[in-house]
Amino acid sequence: MNPIFSALQTSVFEVMSRLARETGAVNLGQGFPDDPGPLDVRQKAADAVVNGWNQYPPMMGIPELRQAAATHFKHWQGLDLDADSEVMVTSGATEAIAGALMALITPGDEVVLFEPMYDAYLPLVRRAGGIPKFVTLTPPAFGLTEEALARAFSPKTKVVLFNNPLNPTATIFSEADLDLLADFCIRHDAVAICDEVWEHVVFDGHRHKPMLARPGMRERTVKISSAGKIFSLTGWKVGMVMAAPKLMRVLSKAHQYVTFTTPPNLQAAVAYGLGKDDSYFEGMRADFQRSRDRFADGLKGLGFSVLPSVGTYFLNVDIAPLGESDDVAFCQRLVTENGVAAIPVSAFYAEGAVKNVVRFCFAKHDATLDAALERLAAWKKAA
Repeated sequence: MNPIFSALQTSVFEVMSRLARETGAVNLGQGFPDDPGPLDVRQKAADAVVNGWNQYPPMMGIPELRQAAATHFKHWQGLDLDADSEVMVTSGATEAIAGALMALITPGDEVVLFEPMYDAYLPLVRRAGGIPKFVTLTPPAFGLTEEALARAFSPKTKVVLFNNPLNPTATIFSEADLDLLADFCIRHDAVAICDEVWEHVVFDGHRHKPMLARPGMRERTVKISSAGKIFSLTGWKVGMVMAAPKLMRVLSKAHQYVTFTTPPNLQAAVAYGLGKDDSYFEGMRADFQRSRDRFADGLKGLGFSVLPSVGTYFLNVDIAPLGESDDVAFCQRLVTENGVAAIPVSAFYAEGAVKNVVRFCFAKHDATLDAALERLAAWKKAA
């Protein structure tokens, strides 16, 4: 068996979700909403199954979705994209990331990773033959520094894998951070694979700033988006990739020999959804922000130290003021003894792990969040 995958431990998400099922805990670990997603988008998918095309769609994606993506990102992010040569549809953002790594690096190339990071990044980089170089981010800001980037970049740097907004920290990189990273990419002739799946799930008046729009980055950026995150339909696995034609030509070859296509009915529904009125996207953000505030206020009322959350479905708590120094042990006790499942953020680090931060998912119904707060209150009272 390939040692890169055979040696991997069971995902922390699966471990915590299994414990939640076994104990009847409130599951605020894995990141998916309680809400089923917008009804009109789901109905569009159902209609497309019954009345639409169900054979192989074009490898690059149906024309309607590619054009809808180009139009959508022009409207929201000011990007000028050619739907025919610069947009591709994949079976989820993770497929897009895997394909981009396989297409752009050769064994021995160095890949800059920012930790904490989505757990798929590191095994995918290693399987593609890349040598990971880590930039370790620390709370509460989780920002970039020139010194940290200088340690990670070298003449062997080929690719930067960059997640913004950042899961699991729930933070957004500043424009100064983006310009600093862009400067390093340009100086080292590196391509930025930008995982921007949370681009619409931002709060407090923030608007996403894509790396593709930074000066000097148009020809060296792969932008990856997710319909699953945009529409809270995480099971659909419809990704969108945007890149200059020179990059797209090789990205499409990787996609061709991995999944080739994505269900056409889902593509048709996503094309429809991307054209929805601005009020849908603004309302979606407002609803999530309200849930964030409800849960954050509840946690603060119980004496928890809550870190800022300006994007994603997540809220982080610093457990050091509670006298806790091991987030894994804390989360195991919390789910087995107190009935609330959370995720230890140290699981997202490969080196220099921060061990005092725990992540909760707030994309839940009020009753679910309130039940979790009640159990946390009982734990605090007994502590």
